[in-house]
Formats: sequence, C-alpha cells, structure tokens
Amino acid sequence: MSPLGVPNLEPKLEERLLSDMQKVESLLRTHIEGDYPLVVETSRHLVQAGGKRLRPLLTLISAQFGDPNKFGIIEAAVVCELTHLATLYHDDVMDEAPLRRGVESANNRWGNSVAILTGDYLFAKASDLLADLGPEAVRLQAKTFERLVIGQINETQGNPTGTTMIDHYLKVVSDKTGSLIATSARFGAMLSGAEPRVVELLTQFGEKVGIAFQIADDLLDVQSDSTESGKTPGTDLKEGIPTLVTLYAMNSKDPADKDLVERLSKPIPESELSETITKLRNHKAVLEVKAYLRTIADEADALLAELPATPAKDALANLITALISRST
Repeated sequence: MSPLGVPNLEPKLEERLLSDMQKVESLLRTHIEGDYPLVVETSRHLVQAGGKRLRPLLTLISAQFGDPNKFGIIEAAVVCELTHLATLYHDDVMDEAPLRRGVESANNRWGNSVAILTGDYLFAKASDLLADLGPEAVRLQAKTFERLVIGQINETQGNPTGTTMIDHYLKVVSDKTGSLIATSARFGAMLSGAEPRVVELLTQFGEKVGIAFQIADDLLDVQSDSTESGKTPGTDLKEGIPTLVTLYAMNSKDPADKDLVERLSKPIPESELSETITKLRNHKAVLEVKAYLRTIADEADALLAELPATPAKDALANLITALISRST
C-alpha cells in the first residue's frame, strides 16, 4: 500500500503525487501563519493532527488528465483541505465533540467561540488562495460552500414530511461530504486544462467517492474491532448520530427487531453499546448497506470507464477499491 493510501499506484505517478503532496503540506502549514499566535495555534491544531488528505489527493490525481504543472493546482488542493478543516471545527461545536482525529477538539480545548472563529479564519485563508485562481474557481467554491451549509442545516432540521429518513440522510451525505470531494476532483481537472467532458466525468466521480466514503465510515462504526481504521467502533451509536446502517435497521418491520429499533432511536449508553453493536453486526441491515455501497462503487467505475486509459484512471479505480475494502 502506498503512503498515499491508494494501492497499486504506477511508480512514476506515485513519485509525482508524493512530491506534490509534500508541496500541499508545506503550503497548508505556511498559509495559516500570521501575526496572531493564538489563531495560528488553534488553526494548526487539526492540520498537525493529520488526516487522510483525500480531498487534495483527488485534486492532484484529477490534474493528471490535463497538464499537472499548471498554476493553481497545488493551491486548489490546499483550498479543499482548508475548507474541509474549517467545517470540522464548526461540526465539532454543533456535535459537542470532545475529540477529533485522536486529539482534543478545539471547542473542548479553547471553547466554542474560539473554535467557530478558527473555522471562519480557515475559510478566509481559503478565499485568499482562491482569489488568484480566477472567477470560475471562486464561483465553484461558493456553490460548494452553499451545499455544505444547506447539508448541515438539513441534517440539523431532520427529514421533512414526505421524505423517508434514508432518502433524507443520503441527500445530507451528498451535500455535506459528496460536494467538497466532487469539487476537489473538479478543481484538479479544470485547472489542469482537461477536456470539458473529462471535467464533468471527474466531478460526478468525486461525488460518488464522497458518498462511498461516508457509507464505508458508517459500516466501520458497527464492524470495526479496533481504532486501526481511524474510527472507534460505536462512536456514532453512543452519540445517537444516524448512519445508513442504523436507518436501515430502524426501517425493519420484523417484530423481532422491536427492541433494537427502540434502542437506536436515541443515544446508546455505554452499558448497552457492546450488545447493540453485536445485534447490528448480525442484522441484515449491514448486508443491505454493503450492497448499496457496492452499487455506488459500480456507478463510480462506470464513470471511469468513459475516461482515457492512463495511470491516473487506474489510481482512481484503486481508490474506490480501497474505500470499499476498509469497510469489509
């Protein structure tokens, strides 16, 4: 497995991506430097905690379909990661999360006000980079930010009348996760000068990747036996956060599931967590969600089939495979 998290990368492409990711990391860290030590400290908090860097990586791979040396690609990759980080600061305040990426959350350490303002600061720093990338890039970011906010509002408000919980959840996932990952791919293709049709295909592919990533994460909350996957099992269950697995289980009409459905309708206390996880692991909902994840992966592969045969195309196919395998 490559350090980038994508298996079977073509050696020259891997070398190129590793080099470009180092540039992304460098710019990511230097761009948040400033004259206010506390702001720099709070902003670096999650940057230094690490993360998968899926969004900038997707920008860099998508840029291989055009000229990856063009100006703005590294900057756009950093914009995507800064935007993602900013949303994490805000999400943790809304969720009252004590931890993020294995470290104390900013809101837990400095309070909600500082965490919110740090997120705002990162959005501002992302906009500063965008200003040099042209009006099309700025507009793309604005549309993406709109979807991110709408997704968060819809998640907070719950599903409207006439919409099933599952349909509502998938729309929220598309807006909150799929939108920025789609934009990450679009930035790379667009700024590299890839053909318009390729830009559109990669954008659609990115949206599928985002949805698949979240569904795989939902499965990990039930199936993971350790923190090796980056997620502590039962985290969402304890906090009462809906996942596709719990929603499928709650949708069951089987009388034998009555107790489980009742449990899943609220946060699970620590004393009941192990038993609830065991019940979910043995429930048909897990197989149903895996089948849905496979459908999303197949749709992503179908989009890739229309792209020219290159090592970058193979890398994207392997990325989807890696996302699927982390949850099985």
